[in-house]
Amino acid sequence: MAIDPIEAFSPPSHSSSHFSQQRHFYVAVDRLQFKMETLVGLLDVAGRRPSLPMIVCCSSRDELDSVCSAVSNLQYISLASLYSDLAEADRALILEKFRQTTSRWSQKFSSLSEEKCEGEKVGEKSHMIVVTDACLPLLASGESPLSAHVLINYEIPTKKETYMRRMTTCSASDGILINMVVGGEVVTLKSIEENSGLVIAEMPINDVGYSGTSKDNTEGLIRRGLFIERMEC
Repeated sequence: MAIDPIEAFSPPSHSSSHFSQQRHFYVAVDRLQFKMETLVGLLDVAGRRPSLPMIVCCSSRDELDSVCSAVSNLQYISLASLYSDLAEADRALILEKFRQTTSRWSQKFSSLSEEKCEGEKVGEKSHMIVVTDACLPLLASGESPLSAHVLINYEIPTKKETYMRRMTTCSASDGILINMVVGGEVVTLKSIEENSGLVIAEMPINDVGYSGTSKDNTEGLIRRGLFIERMEC
């Protein structure tokens, strides 16, 4: 069943149980070279939501660096990264700032009003952390979860346990998780879905103008107004 992606980046609604649990999606691209551009296209739209807390998970430092480089020019996203040789003081500062962002997000959308939506649009950026598995919050050591509203698995893990750890340490209870998959990785993701009892639905990018290139893909999303309509208060 195709899920309308317009709803995916919407603030939580306390009047519907649909938004009381995490939602899992995957975005499939045919070729590896389209993957990064598709990610940037998604962030180019999602990142326009002021104060939106987002996390992108990578499996390696090389991919983390590639993602940071690719999205660094999106001026409405405040970008930070967590990597293994980051100083502890810098790590703590990044985590604290992100938790402050998630707190503001929750407060602003606990009761939506036109005045609040209008006020938040001035000067506020969305916040995003790019992180590797080695640098996820250590709950056993007393670090708190990050509670991002949007968690993107740029590289899907091969093990269910890693997927679940990303989910529990990085995603809010009413957040959404988006998995970027290329070709045969769909099989790996479906195995995780079956073994974890989750439902991971396809985000129907292919239904909105994808014709084989990432450029057509992301332009199709924006042209038809997907994501943007509900992101505008």
